[in-house]
Amino acid sequence: MKTLIDLNADAGESFGRWKLGDDAALLPQVSSVNVACGWHAGDPATMRHSVELAVANGVALGAHPGFPDLAGFGRRAMALSPSDAADTCLYQYGALRGFADEAGARIAHVKPHGALYGLTLRDPDVATAIAASITKADPTLLLVLLAGPTAERVLADGFPVAREAFADLDYDDNGHIIIEPVPEAKDPEACAQQAIDVLNGRVTSVNGTTIEVDADTICLHGDRPNSVEIARAVRARFAQHGVSTAAMHEVVAARGR
Repeated sequence: MKTLIDLNADAGESFGRWKLGDDAALLPQVSSVNVACGWHAGDPATMRHSVELAVANGVALGAHPGFPDLAGFGRRAMALSPSDAADTCLYQYGALRGFADEAGARIAHVKPHGALYGLTLRDPDVATAIAASITKADPTLLLVLLAGPTAERVLADGFPVAREAFADLDYDDNGHIIIEPVPEAKDPEACAQQAIDVLNGRVTSVNGTTIEVDADTICLHGDRPNSVEIARAVRARFAQHGVSTAAMHEVVAARGR
């Protein structure tokens, strides 16, 4: 069982007067945060506030670029070529970097959101193009990809990758996550158990299939109605098992890849 892991959260997803999630309560529970960059969610004021929250809580800061789909929250599929997908991520990373630079913070990682994340699984060339683009901008940036064949391929190509698993999403029999159009509350203890399963190198699909998983980071979703309760349950379970959390870069460095 692994005893060192990053716990990350997708956050910064409010927009204008519409608030989504309780980032102020969630961020103290995690070691990394993925901040929406204005295309699927977020806006300049929310991005600034999210960066400030990350700095105040000592949380590693990441960009969370998505499709230009506010109405669908970036969870509806779009057709992008590898170069278009790379430009999409680089553009949004640059937007968040402006706020990070002003706050004296650095962006540590980039994690595609929603349907864009799914596109990296369906088209591995998209994942490679994104990795090449963001590492050209900053060679220290980690690209967050679903733990499995795509992540291993991009790693083999020489790009820095953090392999991700999920505590609050179901898996299908192929080891892919099942993205909900509208997240509902989930049993915090069941999510905590799935996080422990990940540390033991496996998850169970919705059909009962055991899937091997080798992850550097475990994700929670800030837009889930009880995300804070889930995060606290996960942290409590980690404490019971002697598991420590650290930012992605530290976890990846500790495993030597």
